[in-house]
Amino acid sequence: MAVARVLTLPLGETARLKNRVHAFAENRPAVYRMVDQTGRVIYVGKAKRLRSRLLTYFRAQYPEEKAARILQASADVQWEYVPSEFAALLSELKQIRRYRPIFNVRMNRQRRAAFIKIAGGPAPKVYVGQHPAGNDVHHYGPFVGAGRLHEAVKVLNDLLGLRDCALRMPIVYREQGDLFAAGSRAACLRHEFGTCTGPCAGYVTEQDYRSRVHDAVAFLEGRDIGPLDRVISEMTDASDRDDFERAAWWRERFDALTWLLSACARVHTTLEDLTFVYVDAGVYGDDRAYVIRRAQVQAAAPAPHTPLEIEAFRALVEEHSVTRTDPGPIPMEGIDETLLLLSWFRRHPRALTRTISFSQWLAAHRPAELNA
Repeated sequence: MAVARVLTLPLGETARLKNRVHAFAENRPAVYRMVDQTGRVIYVGKAKRLRSRLLTYFRAQYPEEKAARILQASADVQWEYVPSEFAALLSELKQIRRYRPIFNVRMNRQRRAAFIKIAGGPAPKVYVGQHPAGNDVHHYGPFVGAGRLHEAVKVLNDLLGLRDCALRMPIVYREQGDLFAAGSRAACLRHEFGTCTGPCAGYVTEQDYRSRVHDAVAFLEGRDIGPLDRVISEMTDASDRDDFERAAWWRERFDALTWLLSACARVHTTLEDLTFVYVDAGVYGDDRAYVIRRAQVQAAAPAPHTPLEIEAFRALVEEHSVTRTDPGPIPMEGIDETLLLLSWFRRHPRALTRTISFSQWLAAHRPAELNA
C-alpha cells in the first residue's frame, strides 16, 4: 500500500501563516483547509471561532501533537465563513468527502455505532460491522453497541442457514455441480451442525439461498417474522415434550430475535423522528432552513421571509414530503451525515424546538390565494 508523504516547512513559513491568521481570521463559525506546497488539501476542519481555533495549531508541540504535524506540512490555510456550527459540520463533512485529506482519518470521528450489512455477490452475506463497506453492501442501522447485535444476527443466520464465512469464499450452487468434482465438502462445520445451507459446496440452489436472504431482509425491515415463528414453534414443541433444557435453548434464540426486531423498529422510529424542517440560527442573524428526511439533509436555503422565498422553499418541502418512507437501508454515501445529525440533535436537544413537521410548515405557509 502506498504511503502518503508530506514535507515539513521552515519555521519562517509557519510564522508567516500565523501572522496571516492574526491579521485576517475572525472569531466566527467557519470551515478551514490546510494545503501543502503542491496545492493538495491535507486537512479539513471546522470551528465555532475560527481565529481561536487556528491559533491553537501554533501552540501545539511538534512532533508529539497532530495539530503541530499538520501545521508543519501546510504551506497555506484557506477558510470560508458559515452561518453556524451546524453549517460548519455539514460543510466539513462535504469537503472531506471531496478532498479525502490524508490527515482526516475516518472523518476524525470515532465510530461507536454498528450496522447490519447485507453484502452482495454470488451468495449475499448478513453480518455486523462498524465501518461503511462498498457500494454493493446495504447498511441497516445505526445501532448502539455491537456485542448483542452480533449475537442476534448470528441467531438469524443460523435459523435461515446463511453463510458467515469470508466474502472471498468461492461459491458453488447445486445447479453448478456438474462443473466441479464430486464429493465437495463444506468449508466449515456449520453445515454439519445444520446452521448453514453450504453455498460453498453445492448443497443449496441459488434460488433457495437467495430466498433465505430475502427472508432475513424482510425480518430486519419488520415485514415478515417467519424466523421468530419457527423459534416459537420449536420452543413450544420442546416444552410439550417436557424437554425443558431444549425449550430453554430455544428461549434464548427467541429473546435474541425479539430484541433484534425491536432494535430495528427503534432505529426506524428514530430516523423517522428526524424528518422535519429545521431552522438553524445563524450567529449574525443569517439563519438557514434545512429540509431533513430520515436524518438526511435533502435541501437547504436561507431561512425564507419574503413571499417569493417562501414559495421557493415551499416547493422543496412539498417535493420531499411525498417521498416514500420505508424501513430500508441507509445509502452508503449518507451514513456519515446520518451519524452527524443523530449526534447533533442528541447533544443539542434545544435545537429540536426550532423544528416543524413538513405538514405543519406547509399548512402555516399556504399560497396567498388559499388564504383569501
